Parts: sequence; structure tokens; C-alpha cells
Amino acid sequence: MLGAFILASSSVAQPRAAQNNSSSLGPNETDIRNRTNAWTVGLAGGLLEGAPIHFATEIARVVNDGSDMHVLPVVTRGPTENVNDLLYLRGIDAAIINSDSLEEYKSQVPQIQKRITYVLSLFPSELHVFVRPEIHTLAELAGKKVNFNTQGTAAAYSGPLIFSRLGIDVDKTFIPHPVALEQMKRGEIAAVVFVTSKPVDAFAKGKWDDGFKFLPVEFGPKFEDYYLASALSSADYPNLIRNGERVSTIAVPTILAAFNWPEGSPRYRRVARLIDELFSRVDKLKAPGFDPKWKDVNLTTQVPGLERFPAAQAWLDRKANNKQSALP
Repeated sequence: MLGAFILASSSVAQPRAAQNNSSSLGPNETDIRNRTNAWTVGLAGGLLEGAPIHFATEIARVVNDGSDMHVLPVVTRGPTENVNDLLYLRGIDAAIINSDSLEEYKSQVPQIQKRITYVLSLFPSELHVFVRPEIHTLAELAGKKVNFNTQGTAAAYSGPLIFSRLGIDVDKTFIPHPVALEQMKRGEIAAVVFVTSKPVDAFAKGKWDDGFKFLPVEFGPKFEDYYLASALSSADYPNLIRNGERVSTIAVPTILAAFNWPEGSPRYRRVARLIDELFSRVDKLKAPGFDPKWKDVNLTTQVPGLERFPAAQAWLDRKANNKQSALP
């Protein structure tokens, strides 16, 4: 949390320091300070090696506009920890989180789904349950070693939660996936669980003996609150899935979320301006030079279990009304 603390603290501490020495500032400097802080948004991203901080940085590249809009991407412990930062860390107005991260906070934060809203669905992170040849069903993993990547990753949080919902008790390990995959080849681990956007290079480009495979996970009532139905196909993993076949799975929406600030408050207005700039420029993010996943982002996509930030819904409504008015 040190990196996040330093970045977030600096975004808050500097204005305070300036305030304490306001008598030394000239009129122009005071005006610059006030305008800069008025439109600065702290955006909790994630781990340096993860996709969320990459998306946060690209958002900042597109929307930053001098003192009129300034997004500060913050390095954190990951999408799950970002919920905590959004609730409690001073200086954080928005965050990139996984939808099921709210599950951990439901008992300690009453009405959390009223306190956190979504701005935009960024990309789905598909569940990959990859097993050794002797494993044929999810039930056969009970009591066996299953790796969920290192703590702080999406797999380390969502994976055990999903297995709990399936009622399958496994021997959980949390080591880096590259290490776990080698152990899996030697028969020391029965399965690895990835929660990330497909395709995964380890499977798409790696060489695997016959029998190594993905197990299906069917979407149903157990997953309707946070998850989406999805599938892995031969187009994703031609060396592991036969041509034309699909393996059912579920996906965790990764979303841009915002605290449900009171409408009209300064922090509400900051997020509203961020939304206006981001939504108006989203086509720039779909151009070459940005993450290819932006091409699949649809501003109107809904997120299970959450309400949309009011300013975001208002922007979409205006856009729809303008299209309707333009019709002959």
C-alpha cells in the first residue's frame, strides 16, 4: 500500500501545505492552486503489473486538460483493495474495481451498493479453470491443490469466492502463476485458476500435452448478482480447444466506479466532469496506441448489482435524446 499511500497522500498533502502557507502565495498562484484542485480526480488503479492501472493511465492521457481536468492514477494493492480506497482513502474519487469485490464489504458496510456506483464497464475478466489430464470435472478438484495466483490479483480474490459458491473445497495456493504452471506439469498442482481477459498467452502460445484442458463453469442463479455468462473458444485457444467448440465459463466485469457523492457537491462535480470528458473522447481510446480492449467498450453496457453514477446516466440520456431529435 506504500505506493498508493505516497501518491494519494501527495495529492492531498500538497494543497494543505499550500493552504498553510497561503500568505506567501501571490493572487495568480492562489487562483492556479484553487483551479487545479477543483478539477483534480484521484483514480485508484491497481498493481503496477495489472491491466487496471494501465487503463487508469490511458484514461488520464485522454481526459487530462490542463487545470480544467486532471486525473491522477494511483498505484494500489489491486481492484479488491480499491473498494476500500474508494470508501475511505482521502483523495480518491473513482476507482477501477471488479464487480464481485463488493461481496467482501457487504457485512461491514451496510448498503454498500448505494454508496458505490459504476461509471463504465471496461472489460470482462474471464474465469479460466485449467486442469491436468486426470481431472475431468470440477467436483474432482475437491481436496486437491489449486493455484489462484498471488494475493492482490483478481484470481486470488474472485477464484476462491467462485469455488465457494460452487461448493467445492480445494487446497488453495497463492503463488505466481508461471511457477504454478511448471508445478502443474510435474503433477504437483491439479489446476490453476486465472481471472483475466482472454486470450492468456500461457495458454494461447504455450505447449501443453494432450489432456490438459479447461473445465466448463456454467452460468446460473449462483452468479447472477455480479457475473456475466461467457465462453472460451477455439479462436481464443486453438491448441487447447477443438475447432468450433466452446467451453462455457463466467466473467467478472471490471468497471470504472465512483463513490456516490451527493449531487451538486464539489466531488460530484469533479466526477461529472471526468465523465463528460471521458465519454466524449472514448473514440480516441479505441484508436491505435491504446489497449485493444477499448474497442469492445460500450458506454451503455450495464453492470450487475450496481446503479450507474447519475451524471453518467444523464450523459447517456442526453446522447439518446439528441439522436432521437436528429431523426427525420
